[in-house]
Amino acid sequence: MVRRKKEKKKRPDWGIPKGIVLLATPEGWRHSILTMEGGTLCGRLDIPINTDPQDARAAAARMVTELAHDFHDANVQVSWDPPQEPWSWTAQVALVAGDAPASSDTEG
Repeated sequence: MVRRKKEKKKRPDWGIPKGIVLLATPEGWRHSILTMEGGTLCGRLDIPINTDPQDARAAAARMVTELAHDFHDANVQVSWDPPQEPWSWTAQVALVAGDAPASSDTEG
């Protein structure tokens, strides 16, 4: 009988999200996700360039809540700050206690 070495669950390469920066650029919607551990995950939001800003915020919030759930088994809530610039938005991401599904606040 051959015994297998018990594998440790590999921790995701990125941490639990604590904030989002969303930018409208001529090339499309860009995001930076700030993590509690001090990291940043940047990329392009997979939506059309001409997407309405409210819909882009909803898509970014959905992406972050799904990533937190899938990789960290954590439910989070996204709260958008009032915009400082017409092409830039920021949001705070907070852990939600309990087993209730995460919700996202897309107003702002």
